[in-house]
Amino acid sequence: MKYVPGKTNAENAAAARRSGASESASGGALSAERGTRARVARLILEHGPVTAASLGERLGLTPAAVRRHLDALLADGMIEPRTARPRGQRGRGRPAKLFAITDAGRSTFVHAYDDLAGSALRFLAERMGGEAVSEFARAQVSGLVDRLESVMREVPADQRIRVLAEALSAEGYAASATETGIGGEQLCQHHCPVAHVAAAFPQLCEAETEAFGQLLGTPVQRLATIANGDGVCTTHVSSHALAVRHARSHETTSKESGR
Repeated sequence: MKYVPGKTNAENAAAARRSGASESASGGALSAERGTRARVARLILEHGPVTAASLGERLGLTPAAVRRHLDALLADGMIEPRTARPRGQRGRGRPAKLFAITDAGRSTFVHAYDDLAGSALRFLAERMGGEAVSEFARAQVSGLVDRLESVMREVPADQRIRVLAEALSAEGYAASATETGIGGEQLCQHHCPVAHVAAAFPQLCEAETEAFGQLLGTPVQRLATIANGDGVCTTHVSSHALAVRHARSHETTSKESGR
């Protein structure tokens, strides 16, 4: 406690209590501010690119508060602004500004043992060749297949992609499933814990895609990957009904050509 001449001990003590309370409140406010900023960054990671208005609605923040957090994240290099791609005819207003996570921002989330994993795979490739890396990648995703294969048999075909998205989210991939309106759905992974390693070893992404097709029982096609510099890993999943019709058509064509 700092003693102030001319004041009684009681007055000095009261002043010290007010000062301590003020510092405590300031520290609490700073902690809350950082917590909210982390939530904003996490939301951009999982659902980005997103607009400031969407962030405000999801988090219950005022436009001024959202701008404050976005400005801080931009200054730290955690996020970057993007311009929304127009869909069809737009009005004369400005294109919506979106915010997406950067590589630096993504790296602040979990990237488990990137350096060690990369060194191990480089060693494996040098000693045993690229096929050994592919075999390793398939072994890595076999655990996901083993855990979900029996579950998928009990789940209706049109619900399997959502079960897969939930399983991937539980493993840190922040996954979601959305309908495309063109005879299928999209499986999106907004975070990839091994993105830096997969950038050097695409066999990891290829094995994962194969596993998705095996679990969903329908053709899948990888459209984008975080490892390749895209904002989200996106996989197109053909509708089960469409896949069945295609298989029957192929079977009929094969029988007719064999006559």
